[in-house]
Amino acid sequence: MTIQAKIKKNTYFDSVSLMSLSTRANLIEDVKQAMIGMGTDMNKEVIRNVGMGSKEIEAAGTGDLMITIETDNPDAVDTIFEEIDLLFTTKVKKPQKGATVYKSINQASQEIEESNVAIISVNGSFAAREAQEALDKDLHVMLFSDNVSIEEELALKKSAHEKGLLMMGPDCGTAIINNIGLCFANKVRKGTIGIVAASGTGAQELSVRIHEFGYGISQLIGTGGRDLSEAIGGIMMLDGLAALEEDEETKVIMLISKPPAKSVEIKVLEAVKNSKKPVVVYFLGGDEEAVTKAGGHYAKRSKEAAIKAVILAGAKEEELDTHPLNIPLVEEVRAKLSDEQKYIRGLFCGGTLCDEAMYAAMEKLDNVYSNIQTNPEFKLVDNNKSQEHTFIDFGSDEFTSGKPHPMIDPSTRIDRFLKEAADPEVAVIAMDFVLGYGSHEDPVGVMLPAIKEAKEQAEKDGRHLEILGYVLGTELDVQDIQEQTQKLMDAGVTISSSSQNTGLLAREFVLKGDSK
Repeated sequence: MTIQAKIKKNTYFDSVSLMSLSTRANLIEDVKQAMIGMGTDMNKEVIRNVGMGSKEIEAAGTGDLMITIETDNPDAVDTIFEEIDLLFTTKVKKPQKGATVYKSINQASQEIEESNVAIISVNGSFAAREAQEALDKDLHVMLFSDNVSIEEELALKKSAHEKGLLMMGPDCGTAIINNIGLCFANKVRKGTIGIVAASGTGAQELSVRIHEFGYGISQLIGTGGRDLSEAIGGIMMLDGLAALEEDEETKVIMLISKPPAKSVEIKVLEAVKNSKKPVVVYFLGGDEEAVTKAGGHYAKRSKEAAIKAVILAGAKEEELDTHPLNIPLVEEVRAKLSDEQKYIRGLFCGGTLCDEAMYAAMEKLDNVYSNIQTNPEFKLVDNNKSQEHTFIDFGSDEFTSGKPHPMIDPSTRIDRFLKEAADPEVAVIAMDFVLGYGSHEDPVGVMLPAIKEAKEQAEKDGRHLEILGYVLGTELDVQDIQEQTQKLMDAGVTISSSSQNTGLLAREFVLKGDSK
């Protein structure tokens, strides 16, 4: 194995460009792994964590561009760097005839007077400045960029609140405004259910389940993952809830978040109490008594939340195809596993999908570890090394800084999958495959060679490797959901029907005794 680094001094590229370049670099022949990013401390830490650190990387400045490659063919190093250099110099296709490229928010807002939303994805060092400029132009903002300080986020959200504008983000990956998906989003029908979400893939999951049940989305407003922290105080969730209160097309409101700060949860539930519309509250690890007392409709799991929302919107429960847990399948899988196979390894692109599966496991298992565990006792010491039952969110900052999101470039997850599949104590590997705008054009296809390799090796070793896959998407998405699902089935992967069932099935596969 050969690791080489190249530094381009005083060379800046924005995060979106680097995502694209990194994805293309990883497709170059003889490249095992390539990482391209600006010389920030966080990017250096990510490179160190994957074992690709070097003196050159440590010496890079924040304005320098770092290119690191790993290859099993040392003779190919020079050729690889030459091909990567070509990626930087290849001319971008010219815009279609009639299209206009604007160099700044100010120029675009002046020339497109009817515009009212700015989507911003630049290096985190400059993101707050660009977002504030958009707010000053009376534009709603969706801030995709991460690595924005908590102080900057608070200032932006206060500014937006005073102006009556939405400040979605930072680190906001999903929204659907007036039936238009922004950044990562699935194609779903328009309807009467509005969502405010401090979670990207969690919001996608709710919108997809609602679509599956025959209903649709009026608006989906993202908040960014830190909105319900003590420091931010739920500003965007409260403003989003207020906006849906005033939206005539919205008849039912849903709120979703990972565990919020207790003081913020109280504040949000007070707003729920004053709402004139029914509100379904899906806070992972949330307080059912507090939600019910506030007049909200409590949901413990994602599919349960979607069911409650569509019933409130007019659906009849007995007519919903809810895909109950497949107990015969659980018994069948258990019978295939040896006594040595004890552990779940969850490898997820979606943070909330990971969280939901992890919470399901934690209900019956007391040795569940993760890079996103809030309990320090069960937080992984080394994110690159699993402990007993382990759930990894590959979309977390420590994996994405300087590298594309795994929904775009799943190479990091592929490497980890092969490592977990070789562990004789692993019983089941659970994975999500997210379709829709912004995601990889063939998320299953890019994973198939590794799945087939792992299955074949397990068979040679005389053990069963249970792989549980969940495809998040609709029949309207640009990727063909039936084709994606069939590819997994043909490779011997067990299919889950929802995020909720993914966690429950993975848990039940490794438990001994009766299923409930």
